[in-house]
Amino acid sequence: MSIQRVDGHTSQAYNAEMNEVVNDVLAMGELVIQQVERALNAFINADATLAQEVISADTSINDMEVEIDDKCVQILVKRQPAAGDLRAVIAVIKTIKDLERIGDQAKRIARMAAKSDNNVLPPKEFSEFATMGGHVTQMLHGAMSAFRRMDADEALKVALLDKQVDSDYEAILRQNMTYMLEDPRNITRMVEMTWVGRAIERIGDHARNVCEYTIYFVKGRDVRHTNDEELQAIVRDN
Repeated sequence: MSIQRVDGHTSQAYNAEMNEVVNDVLAMGELVIQQVERALNAFINADATLAQEVISADTSINDMEVEIDDKCVQILVKRQPAAGDLRAVIAVIKTIKDLERIGDQAKRIARMAAKSDNNVLPPKEFSEFATMGGHVTQMLHGAMSAFRRMDADEALKVALLDKQVDSDYEAILRQNMTYMLEDPRNITRMVEMTWVGRAIERIGDHARNVCEYTIYFVKGRDVRHTNDEELQAIVRDN
């Protein structure tokens, strides 16, 4: 995020402050990814102890969001950035909001894990969740990597993976419906499983959002609500 001048201030001052903020975002991203991975592990393995640890750690993510947001406000007030510099700050503010929401989804999964009894369901059910969770964590790692390097091409590749997560979710919905039809006693549990699947799917959506903010910074285009074809055209437009 190198710049020349920011409203009369030396670029070194702005860059130092933004580098600190970016490092904070990356640290927040690492914690969020850890939360998601641990929540999925707790759910798949019915580990109530691990689930409680995930739930307790959510406050750290909330605190990080508040702290980074405050730093961004201070930069806006002191430096009054414009053009690309302003986009950088906006991209950070939007990114931490989605990271916080990912943390909320991880907590939601953990809460379900804390009360789950996986012995009542076939093992294949949880292999589907493991597959979907793997795709989501892949997106999260890729999204944070693209953010770190402000790489629009990498951000695009990661954003396009969201379709696979959506497909995984649809497969889980079909599978849950089958279990409910086979045995009505599974209905309550299948509804819970569907909510977990929905939480994982939402994590994929938020990861895509992070990618879109990176593209916004690099390309100077608001790419929210664009389809995959439009997103590709924007990124590839030099």
